[in-house]
Amino acid sequence: MTTPAHPDCKALARIGAAVRERLAAEPGIRRFPEERAEIYAIDGFLAAPTCARLMTLIDGVACPSSLVDGTSWPDYRTSYSGDIDEADECVRILEARLSAVTGISPMCGEAAQGQRYLCGQYFNEHCDWFDTAAGYWRDERRCGGQRSWTAMVYLNTVDEGGMTDFTRVALSIPPCAGTLLLWNNALPDGSPNPWTMHAARPVVRGVKYVVTKWFRTRAWQ
Repeated sequence: MTTPAHPDCKALARIGAAVRERLAAEPGIRRFPEERAEIYAIDGFLAAPTCARLMTLIDGVACPSSLVDGTSWPDYRTSYSGDIDEADECVRILEARLSAVTGISPMCGEAAQGQRYLCGQYFNEHCDWFDTAAGYWRDERRCGGQRSWTAMVYLNTVDEGGMTDFTRVALSIPPCAGTLLLWNNALPDGSPNPWTMHAARPVVRGVKYVVTKWFRTRAWQ
């Protein structure tokens, strides 16, 4: 499967290679057995008190989630989300640790976003990389460019449902408190990787909390 080239290909290829090498050298990081997409996990990345604090912060800012291109598809993403307080000590520590794990400069990280899924809520199949043919790309290119890696931490173990499904590679990852998921949004040549399409499946019982941080190819502003 081929995808169109885009302006940040070279930078994404370079970042991808550096992070790949860094993660491969760490024994506590496991890569899922899927050659088409680079998807990793670190179990127990966050301790229970930190998860609890982040969930409290999410409750304080959570609003109905929107889509990056501003379209209104009311049945496509039904969760609540919001940027959490970057001045909070737990958030500062989280962001520093994510940069340390990936080796990506903190300057390239977007604000950490918390997401809350109540019973029945979900986010259908989507990608984290930007469509460079879309109208919103002009603004995104100016404020940091394409997204390189995604870091997402499960903050609680959901009673039932709420899996993250990588829909095109048949990989389903259930929520487990404190687990960090990392994935490269690009192929080794730096073009967007269609195999990283993913979905947040409906919560069947309980509530799901996650915090997500996206890294750009350049300084985010």
